[in-house]
Amino acid sequence: MIKQIYLNLPVKDLNKSIEFFSHLGFTFNSQFTDETAACMVLGENIYVMLLTEEKFSQFTDRKIADGHQTSEMLIAIDAPSRGAVDEMVNKALEAGGSLYSKPQDHGWMYQNSFADLDGHQWEVLFMDEEALAKQTS
Repeated sequence: MIKQIYLNLPVKDLNKSIEFFSHLGFTFNSQFTDETAACMVLGENIYVMLLTEEKFSQFTDRKIADGHQTSEMLIAIDAPSRGAVDEMVNKALEAGGSLYSKPQDHGWMYQNSFADLDGHQWEVLFMDEEALAKQTS
């Protein structure tokens, strides 16, 4: 059984990325943060390692994708309400992020999306479990 998840993302400017995600309300584990990496806490046992491109390159021999030009993955995170979804996306825009997709309302699930400073795509979603239960029953 997996006990922890560490997602590693390359960033061009670590300090600007820390400022960006701090503005969204995320915190960092200083035990795993230095001038080349920052450990962003998403939740209990879920972390995103923001790594300078130089540091990231130490873990792979592949070319680092330009997140503004290509998509390698979509990072989906949940929020406690529809309002919290839009609040996080609005904070991302205030901090220099950009929209990459229009909000989508599926009735039981609402999502909105932003790209961070390095173009990594984040989907913020709220799932209404009561509405989902009604839909599937």
